[in-house]
Amino acid sequence: MPWLHVSSDSDFSLQNLPFGIFHTGDHRPRAGMAIGSHIIDLEAAAETGLFGKRRFFKKIFAQATLNDFIALGKPVTNRIRRKVREWLELPATPENALHILVDRESATMLMPIRVPNYTDFYSSIEHATNVGKMFRPDNPLLPNWRWMPIGYHGRASSIVVSGTPIRRPSGQILVAGGEPDTPIYAPSRQLDFELEMAFVIGKESTLGEPITVENAEEHIFGLVLFNDWSARDIQRWEYVPLGPFLGKNFGSSISPWIVPLEALKPYRVKGPKQTPAPLEYLKTKGLKNLDIELAVTLTSPGNNAATLLSQSNTKYLYWNMAQQLAHHTVNGCNVQVGDLMASGTISGPTPNSYGSMLELSWGGRNPITLNDGTTRTFLQDGDVLTMRAWAGEEGARVGFWGG
Repeated sequence: MPWLHVSSDSDFSLQNLPFGIFHTGDHRPRAGMAIGSHIIDLEAAAETGLFGKRRFFKKIFAQATLNDFIALGKPVTNRIRRKVREWLELPATPENALHILVDRESATMLMPIRVPNYTDFYSSIEHATNVGKMFRPDNPLLPNWRWMPIGYHGRASSIVVSGTPIRRPSGQILVAGGEPDTPIYAPSRQLDFELEMAFVIGKESTLGEPITVENAEEHIFGLVLFNDWSARDIQRWEYVPLGPFLGKNFGSSISPWIVPLEALKPYRVKGPKQTPAPLEYLKTKGLKNLDIELAVTLTSPGNNAATLLSQSNTKYLYWNMAQQLAHHTVNGCNVQVGDLMASGTISGPTPNSYGSMLELSWGGRNPITLNDGTTRTFLQDGDVLTMRAWAGEEGARVGFWGG
């Protein structure tokens, strides 16, 4: 029996051990790993000599982001996870336990990485079809959609850690009943969420050298839960001809803990059948999708009872991570450590699995009734949105939220 008891339903099991950046009220950022209701202070662990090279690792783990640690490569990052796991599996409480362990409730979580570049994909066929039906009923999917992972470059500077308030954006919108093709400047009236998963680049590539689907996972350090906030009315007016701009770049939120790709190995599954067959550079073999459950709840101001809005799963994604990264770099585009690549909204085949208010309310035509009796078509000021993601069963759960 390990000396540290972890609740059987904890998102942060021994199989998980995700990485994050935190402080404990001293405003001194440092790296940690989550286990149950605790954080393993990696700087303190390095100081005790748990990883060897005390001075080197203490400096690495005392930084405000995980970028330099991630850049050391998977042989090092996986060894750190292995050393921590061995320490946690000791039969008796080690002498340095009090020095290394931190109560997770006493910690403030920070942005885990510095994000040089951010790309958002459009990889759910259910989501793309739903949106297409609203605006192009006779041709929901554009001809290129089944041939490649569609994506766009987003704004990295406005990505924030979960819990950071998002201000309602203002911009140009068209008003029902107003002058045709004549916008007004106003706060968005259709603020939305997008349920997504994003992967963190852990190994840079060289400009001009594509990353193949076979080698893609060498460049993926881990995953975070991702919310790409969207102002649908601003987006609708601006997106032709160059795509999303002000309707997207005002903010995106990520979960504070990065789950290493290796922790998700037991939860690999086959993805949807791809028709037509992808071009050669996008063909993948084996289990390339992940079986990760997703849930979204909304809590309205003054009401403690959260309403479940959506339950989805990453296994529905038509284009997998290896294909996303291979397509992103097939033209020679290089990637950097800390780059974020989000999946796009993850919707499932049933209405309760849609990953955005746009779909759940079908463009605002079908109001959603919350537990307190109020209704929503899009988000209102003061609403609190909570996303969760987990793989596996109780006792060996790999989670992204941990609340």
